[in-house]
Amino acid sequence: MTSTLSNPGRLARSDKLAQRLALAIPALLLAGAYISEYGFGLFPCEMCWWQRYPHFAAVGLALVSTFVPPKRVWIGLAALAIFVSGAIGAYHAGVEYGWWESPLGCTGNDPFSLEFVRCDQAAWTLIGVSLAGWNAFVSIGSAIAIWVLLLARDSQTQEKRA
Repeated sequence: MTSTLSNPGRLARSDKLAQRLALAIPALLLAGAYISEYGFGLFPCEMCWWQRYPHFAAVGLALVSTFVPPKRVWIGLAALAIFVSGAIGAYHAGVEYGWWESPLGCTGNDPFSLEFVRCDQAAWTLIGVSLAGWNAFVSIGSAIAIWVLLLARDSQTQEKRA
């Protein structure tokens, strides 16, 4: 059996889990977004779209990590994209809760305008947390978990070398 020390292209167990999370989390969040949009009529505002773009990038980066070395770098970049989506979600949630203004015109004064979906009103909440807020919690937490898993391999490698 070949160890990860003698075969640097091979992923440690913690790296494989990080890779799976880096692919599954954004894919599931995107699936949820599309199900809520097409299944339940919760159409995205501009800031909602901003949250989707890093998840698309994360899926791509995670897929690249299955084929192209250095795999751990691609996984780490996927986690960074997931984190960015979560940060945008946190900012969007702040707009929805009125903590700060949106940089867009989607907080318009005309509630009867059909030109856009408002960014400052949550279309749906669960226990008082909007979809943007849930994206922030899940994405930021997942990105941190992926980075911790990647670092776990580094600490295991240091212990084996000692």
